[in-house]
Amino acid sequence: MARRIRRPYLELTALAHGAELAALRSYTRGAQRSKQAIDLASLHGWSDEPFVAVAYTVLGGAMISQGRLAEGERWLGHAARTLRPDVEPAVGVHLHYARGGLEMARGRHAEAIATFRAARQLAETLVTPHTLATPMRAHMLQALVLLGETGQVERSLAELNPGEREGGEMRNAIALLRLAQRDPLAATAALAPVLDGSVRVHLMWVVAAALLEAIARDELGDPVAAERAIEHALDLAEPDLVFFPFLTHPVPVLLERHVRDCAKHAALVAEILGLLPARDEGPAGVITRRAGGSAPRLAEPLSQGETRVLRYLPTNLSAPEIARELSLSVNTVRTHIRHVCGKLGAHGRTEAVTQARARGLLAPSSRAP
Repeated sequence: MARRIRRPYLELTALAHGAELAALRSYTRGAQRSKQAIDLASLHGWSDEPFVAVAYTVLGGAMISQGRLAEGERWLGHAARTLRPDVEPAVGVHLHYARGGLEMARGRHAEAIATFRAARQLAETLVTPHTLATPMRAHMLQALVLLGETGQVERSLAELNPGEREGGEMRNAIALLRLAQRDPLAATAALAPVLDGSVRVHLMWVVAAALLEAIARDELGDPVAAERAIEHALDLAEPDLVFFPFLTHPVPVLLERHVRDCAKHAALVAEILGLLPARDEGPAGVITRRAGGSAPRLAEPLSQGETRVLRYLPTNLSAPEIARELSLSVNTVRTHIRHVCGKLGAHGRTEAVTQARARGLLAPSSRAP
């Protein structure tokens, strides 16, 4: 209608917000609608106007979901430069959620948590709950599991209302937690309603559930069931190139085994493996980035508490904020930071992060030098 009556502003608004809805069904369709909105904005000289930020955000999120992280980051950068969160707080929540997903896909879980927290604070200014509130909380809990904060995740899950805890997103978070706790059978129990369709959830979460199921079945010594789960994940992911779960739950060994046994997904698996950095597989299917080079070992290893604090040093969180996150006193956090700096031979927080990355204690920075 807007196009027929020649109202390009209304047409742009309809395309941009329509892209948000389209992306709930198909990342490809959401990206197409976003690009239409962005092209229309460019035609009228509106590319830097705040109301175009929703299109940039949807396009960036779609690119990240399809594993195109650099492209997604670029579009999210456009959104951040044009958005006014005080005017469009709901779009701001979506932007932070997409940025948190980008950090998770790159294995930067502490940074992802900080970004999700910023989204949550912005969401609290809304009159009604944001559509992404539950998915965002589930991703935050998964990031905490991958940081080793399983006790905190257990407490957070216990505080949820039953309806949210039984939803598909939270079932995935519970399954990852059980895998980290070396209980793959409990993980499969959590995932069953997602995989059999009795709990409805976005396709991305079903793909992730199938990957977690594959990890759990493999740990249970059932390679046939693990193979079925991997094939199911690939079948679901292929039409819309839903690659994000393969980045957050990378299973290169299982994928390579699948290709050896079945050529059906050979091209798709090759594309997914090409997106993964060099990684080592850790316990419970958790994959950690492989440290490059031959950096010297520490003369005195970091304690568990120091390691927990170290994971938050690459973020912009202050010592009091890290203390709140870890349920520690500010003095304890500052003591840990001093000890970390001393053991790494660093003169400050920034240098400590650099030294920790050189030794493989932290994931490499995703930013170009």
